[in-house]
Amino acid sequence: MFNNDKQTIEELNIMGRFRQGSVYGLFSQVKTRGGEQLLDQMFRNPLQDAAAINQRSGIFRFFQEAALVFPFDPAMLTTMREFLDTDAHANKALVVAATLIKKMLSSLTRDERYKKMMQGLHATILTLNRCFQFVTPLADMPGPYEERFREIKNILLAPELGRLRMIDIYQELPVKALAGYEHLLKGRLKEQLMGVLLFISEVDVNIAVSNTAVSKRFNYATALPAAANKLEALNLTHPCVEHAIGNDLKMDGASNVLFLTGANMAGKSTLMKAVGINFYLAHMGFPVAASAMEFSVREGLYSSINVADNIGLGYSHFYAEVVRVKQAAVAAASGRKLLLMFDELFKGTNVKDAYDGTLAVTEGFADYQNCLFIVSTHIIEVGAALKGKHNIQFVYMPTVMDGPHPKYPYKLEKGITEDRQGMLIIKNEGILELLNS
Repeated sequence: MFNNDKQTIEELNIMGRFRQGSVYGLFSQVKTRGGEQLLDQMFRNPLQDAAAINQRSGIFRFFQEAALVFPFDPAMLTTMREFLDTDAHANKALVVAATLIKKMLSSLTRDERYKKMMQGLHATILTLNRCFQFVTPLADMPGPYEERFREIKNILLAPELGRLRMIDIYQELPVKALAGYEHLLKGRLKEQLMGVLLFISEVDVNIAVSNTAVSKRFNYATALPAAANKLEALNLTHPCVEHAIGNDLKMDGASNVLFLTGANMAGKSTLMKAVGINFYLAHMGFPVAASAMEFSVREGLYSSINVADNIGLGYSHFYAEVVRVKQAAVAAASGRKLLLMFDELFKGTNVKDAYDGTLAVTEGFADYQNCLFIVSTHIIEVGAALKGKHNIQFVYMPTVMDGPHPKYPYKLEKGITEDRQGMLIIKNEGILELLNS
């Protein structure tokens, strides 16, 4: 099971339909409650099997290429589900009697139960007809969802459902016939009908996700077995940032540690979030914000990007960082294959301790070559001390000076930065002049 680390999910802003800038929000274009529940389940349970991931992304790609449109009425689906969720007596004669009583009460009082029963049956008939029209041309279309289409078509071709689909909903049914369908649909055929509703939820999600891929120009990653220990992406961007600059990335067992340097505002944190988010989406089989991506399946993802102090536990910012690194170290030492990302290790302490800590931790992590690591820091001197580690690749986000003003191209370059613009930014903001005045 893929490890869903709570802090990582928060830092990468993965969940939350109505949360501003969330990854979930990009894909929450579903039209039904069932689709929403299924989408939520997918987000909470990334896959760990390469074949299953590639199969799911193949389904999304199929729906995208077929340009399918969701043909169902969400209100009808809700009515149908409410109809099926109410129980009917196992004895058919008692169902007939209960239906007759409901009809009598509906004419004598304001009892709505008979009306709701009729509405539920009508919604079921209309939904089944629409579903049959939808799957019939698709059941013989080769593709990753062919078997599923055929399965639903066969359910709808059952003689009893076939007769139900032929009912004229604009003519009033005799009480006995209505009760008979109530007994049948909520009894012997309930499992099949709930299966049809599940299929419609799947269609809702598949269309919503594939539509997002089209509108955002996302592509589908290829999952590889865990043993390959690989993460490679072309033109990878943060999926929630408009007009983001893309970067190429390549990590494997021979270079499993990415040591990232760069000035403040150069884009280090955004790059790490882009890697983490796309890595997470790829494990779901969802489209990613990259021109191409290949990755070996991992057992989890850990990040330490926005670590805060914890007043409740009495943790300072620095101690919270230490605790987080310890959690990651325990996870890596357990033998699990992970992607771990650390932004500005130990920024809550003095420069000397931050240097020593960053160097020691990075050297220690580099020994776990079954994991992939990304470590960023302002302390560029650490890079020189790590040169002897052959599995560490050094990259940086550059700064380009436009006179006294720094500009940031957000494009990765190989090596270790020499940029030190902190004091320049302080001067450009006029803070010293303000204090001296």
